[in-house]
Amino acid sequence: MSGVLIGAALLDFCIGDPWNWIHPVQVMGWVIEQFKTIAFRFTKNPILLRIAGVVLTIALILGSATIAWGAIEVAKSIHSAFGTAIAVVLLASCFAGRSLRMAAEDVLGLLPNLEEARSRLRLYVGRDTENLPEPEILRAILETVTENAVDGVMAPLFYALIGAFTPVGSVPLAIAYKAASTLDSMIGYREAPFTDFGWFSAKTDDVLTWLPCRLTVFTLGLISGKPLEVWSLCQRDAPKDSSPNSGWSECVYAAVLGVQVGGVNYYRGVKKQKPLLGEPLRPITIDTIHQATNLTRSCFLIWLAIALVFLQ
Repeated sequence: MSGVLIGAALLDFCIGDPWNWIHPVQVMGWVIEQFKTIAFRFTKNPILLRIAGVVLTIALILGSATIAWGAIEVAKSIHSAFGTAIAVVLLASCFAGRSLRMAAEDVLGLLPNLEEARSRLRLYVGRDTENLPEPEILRAILETVTENAVDGVMAPLFYALIGAFTPVGSVPLAIAYKAASTLDSMIGYREAPFTDFGWFSAKTDDVLTWLPCRLTVFTLGLISGKPLEVWSLCQRDAPKDSSPNSGWSECVYAAVLGVQVGGVNYYRGVKKQKPLLGEPLRPITIDTIHQATNLTRSCFLIWLAIALVFLQ
């Protein structure tokens, strides 16, 4: 199991997700879209939609884990090395460390050409980007890489490490979490038409992400050398965010880096005030974003190293 964890970490760091390869999340997304279309076609009843959402969430999470486990077992029956290779590839697909770094670099590389940077940023964020000045572009990038650091990197690793100590293995648990995260990102909205259909998916993702999110906050606080200060700032500001996890994820990076995130965003022309997280001790710069991605990598390696010690 140690070899699978190390191999997946190296594969994500060196290659990430090749654009022309089919990704498990794409398959999950297709299943969710088909089920959603059928559910909304046959009923508008809130109770039935909630039941449909529960069925979809449980079926996709358990089904994804079972298929991943089955694929590895079939590969093992052909050759043990083939089974290990399939496990490494599947587990690497759960980590988004390189993808987050590349997304940030993709936009940063276009600065100071604001028009091109705004256009490219639109691929990665939900807010309106047409009129963003450079400081707001940098804030948007930082918020994206820090909000997704937990659900895209640390939480999948957390469940992979838990799985490594069980007969189930790392891959099925990490894939199961990825399914929950994909459900939340696609249908876990509080607005219509997903208020009922996506309710259970959103709650499931909130629950599954809660512990790895707090452990990430704890670890980054230790890395910063000022854990009490970081924790105090997160306790003050993170609960202002409506999400039980993303506010903590963004706030801990802001606290460690000495910057402030949040503020006014526009979504389809509608103004939305996001809570201010952290203290504006210094401006957000390109170097700040690089520091944030390095913090995620350090946290990832610390967790992996600790787990590997106990797996020996």
